[in-house]
Amino acid sequence: MHSRPQAIMLLQSVRPNIVQSIRAFRPEDLQQAAQDSGQHFLYTNLSEAQSKQDVLDIIAKDFLFPDHFGKNMDALYDCMTDLVHKSGPQPGFVVVLELIPDGVKFDRETRELLLDSFRDAADFWSERKIAFRVFYSIAVSGKESAGNWDRAEVAQNDSPAAAVVVKPTKVSKNAPQPMTMNLPPMSSAFDTAMLLVA
Repeated sequence: MHSRPQAIMLLQSVRPNIVQSIRAFRPEDLQQAAQDSGQHFLYTNLSEAQSKQDVLDIIAKDFLFPDHFGKNMDALYDCMTDLVHKSGPQPGFVVVLELIPDGVKFDRETRELLLDSFRDAADFWSERKIAFRVFYSIAVSGKESAGNWDRAEVAQNDSPAAAVVVKPTKVSKNAPQPMTMNLPPMSSAFDTAMLLVA
């Protein structure tokens, strides 16, 4: 558990508008840092998703998008940008996308489209001087990897495709399951936007 200054320093060590692999960061620490700095914390675990529609459905549910969310990449961008911006001043955002699928129904190209939506949102908020940091990890497809995840370290580079690779580990009776977080409801950025725009 980090002290408040340590948690805030954790965010200060990362550019304010970026989409990057989660690497050595832990979602719990990012949540604490967001809370201590007064920013929105948005978390989703996509380990159950297989297709683009699954991914968008889970994100919409976890981020409390309004019912009229169109469930495509353009609508995803709109919900993270204009809709929220119109609801009033924002304190900043810390977003965690855990275990983005990597398979036939959600391939590398689709994953890059998803991350591009978040990169575009980071640019949108950067222009408005609002921090929008996104951290993500990628799941490995395959039967033997189900339920056994280990983050591999990846050298940092500026390539958009740079990602942490989540690789299977040896199965043990005590092996942890994919992480789920019992988080309090997200701070009401999207709910507020829905109410004020309606």
